[in-house]
Amino acid sequence: MTLIRWTPIRDLATEIFDLQREINRMFDRFFRGFEEEEELKVMKWSPRVDISETDDEYIVRADVPGVSKDDIKITIKDNVLTISGEKKQEKETKNENFHRIERVYGSFTRTFTLPGAVKVDKVEARFKDGVLTIKLPKVEEAKAKEIEVKVD
Repeated sequence: MTLIRWTPIRDLATEIFDLQREINRMFDRFFRGFEEEEELKVMKWSPRVDISETDDEYIVRADVPGVSKDDIKITIKDNVLTISGEKKQEKETKNENFHRIERVYGSFTRTFTLPGAVKVDKVEARFKDGVLTIKLPKVEEAKAKEIEVKVD
């Protein structure tokens, strides 16, 4: 299996639209001042994921710190794995003056086409220390099989 580094790039039209919207917001802030709601809005985020393979299974590990296990949903349909969830903001902060806001909250969805067929009824998911681990057992036909070559 060849691993390809994932980069969070959406299609060009969406990127250009998002850039235009951000530039418009910057100009609005500059000419009208900062709006409190705008500064504390929920930002988009996407958990980092590793996908590995053994002879018997595919293993997906996703970093989802601060997300409750009850806020994570995993689905598999037509050999496509979807992980979605939400990182909820802990409390309202109306009377605090922030100097920096770097932590992000909000919903996420990650979708992956699996390299081979899996036993959907045998999939296991575990959540520990902010890491979601999904083990997807391969069906027999997807397992690598060594074939002996006979000489006549």
